[in-house]
Amino acid sequence: MTRKKRAIVSVYDKSGVVELCRFLQEQDWEIVSTGGTASTLKSAGVAVTDLSDVTGFPEMLEGRVKTLHPRVHAGILARPTPDHLGTLEKFDITPVELVVVNLYPFAATIARPGVTVSEAIEMIDIGGPTMLRAAAKNHERVTVVCDPGDYPALIDQVKAGDIPALARWNYARKVFAHTAEYDATVRDWMNGVPAQEV
Repeated sequence: MTRKKRAIVSVYDKSGVVELCRFLQEQDWEIVSTGGTASTLKSAGVAVTDLSDVTGFPEMLEGRVKTLHPRVHAGILARPTPDHLGTLEKFDITPVELVVVNLYPFAATIARPGVTVSEAIEMIDIGGPTMLRAAAKNHERVTVVCDPGDYPALIDQVKAGDIPALARWNYARKVFAHTAEYDATVRDWMNGVPAQEV
């Protein structure tokens, strides 16, 4: 039996995500998701595999740890070589073909009047950038999308039967620009926090 292609979908901005995942489901993709995204998709009638069922671990530490696991990152980072694919088979890890992730709204959080240092710290995304960067690094095999504005193009590419190498490259470039800007925003904020508030 042919394995379904696997997409990991974990988004803070849920614009268009139901429509995208409904389409992927119609195309016989498996949707793996976390927390609020999984709840949104299930409420809309989209079949979802909870990421905790993939990793064998529940979300923990108030959601700080959920995607940081070899069953996630090996599935994303494995190259299409006999050695890598053999390792996945050895450890019963399913390859991931698509990663759809956007990040906690750090910039919007620190722009709020009266936001505390601890509130800002909790909006520093860790798992999201890690998945994005892993998928972007492995764009040879994995498509990664961080911008809901790209969902229509992604749908058209999946409909056409293949996501071109150049499209995967451009999505990856966008990811590295996005995560670099995100980290720069965190850096600039930390540089501006008065010593007495640290």
